[in-house]
Amino acid sequence: MLSGIPLFPEQASTLAPEVDNLYFFVTAVTAFFALLVVVFVVIFAIKYRDPTGERVGAPITGSIPLELGWSIIPFFISMVMFGWATVVFFNIVRAPDQTLEIYSTGKQWMWRFQHIEGQSEINELHVPIGRPVKVIFTSEDVLHALYIPVFRVKADAIPGRYSSIWFTPTRVGEYHLFCAEYCGTKHSGMIGRVVVMEPNDYQAWLSGGGGLSMQARGEQLFQQLGCASCHLPDGMGRGPSLAGKYGAQETLANGATANVDDTYIRESVLTPQMRLVAGYQPVMPTFQGQVNEEGLMSLIEYIKSLPSTGQRAAAQAAAPGPAAPGGPR
Repeated sequence: MLSGIPLFPEQASTLAPEVDNLYFFVTAVTAFFALLVVVFVVIFAIKYRDPTGERVGAPITGSIPLELGWSIIPFFISMVMFGWATVVFFNIVRAPDQTLEIYSTGKQWMWRFQHIEGQSEINELHVPIGRPVKVIFTSEDVLHALYIPVFRVKADAIPGRYSSIWFTPTRVGEYHLFCAEYCGTKHSGMIGRVVVMEPNDYQAWLSGGGGLSMQARGEQLFQQLGCASCHLPDGMGRGPSLAGKYGAQETLANGATANVDDTYIRESVLTPQMRLVAGYQPVMPTFQGQVNEEGLMSLIEYIKSLPSTGQRAAAQAAAPGPAAPGGPR
C-alpha cells in the first residue's frame, strides 16, 4: 500500500549523497544510544526489582573510569559529527568558481527566474545536467525560502539581501521546488518545478527565448537612470568609476573597506549614503522605488561585465585598426 510513498526524495545532485550520509550517521548514532538506554533500563528494572519495597541500595561513592567513559566517548562522537557536518556545510555554501548563474526573485506567491542570456520563467527553472548551477535570489515582500528536495538545498529569501544556493544536477527529469517558509495565505501554492535537461536540449531551449540579455538590459537601465553621466570610466566624474570594480575592495569615507559584490551594489543604488566611497561627495540620489529587483539584478550583471581601464585599453590596442589605402579590407 505504501510502495508509492518513498521515505526520502531521490538523490539528483552531487550534494544529495553527502547530506544523506551525514543524516543517516547522526540518526544511527542517536537510535543506537536511545536503544541502549532503554535496554539497560529494562535490565536494571528486572535485576534490581524489590517486591517488598524495603531494600535500600548500597551507597555509591562514584567511579572515575565510568565518569571518564561517558564523558570521553560522547565527546569523540560529537567531534566526528561536528567535523563531518563542517565539511558538508562548506561544500553546500561554497559554490565552485565556474558556475551557471541564474537570478531569482520570490514574492507572494511565485518564483521568477532570470537567465543571464535573457530567458525568464515563472515557477519553472530549466538547468543542464552535469553543470554546477548557482541561483542568486532575494524577496520582494516577506520571508520566503527556496527549497529543492532532490538536490538537498534550501535557503531563505530575505527582503533587502541576496541569498544563494548551488547544485550540480545528476539526473535528467522534472523535480519539485517549494517555498519552505510560511509566507501568507497562499503559501502552499508557491510551488514549481525544476527541469533538468541534456546540455544540447538546454541550449536549444535557451536560444528559443529571444529578448535582451541581462547585461544588455542593465546597460540600458544604466543609461536611462543617468548613471553614465557620473560614473565615468576614468573616475573623473562625480561618482567613482565602476570599471573593473566588481570583486575588488573599495575604500570608504570612514576609512573602512568594502567588498564590491552584489549586496554592495544593491545598497549603493538604493541607499547610496550608507557606504560612501572615499574622495567623493554624497551627491548620489536614491533610486528606491524606481528600480525593481529584476532591474537591480540586471544592473549588477552589467557592472560585473565592465572591464578595468587597463583591460579596455589593451583590448582596443589589440583590435585591428582601419585598413590602409590599397591594403586588405
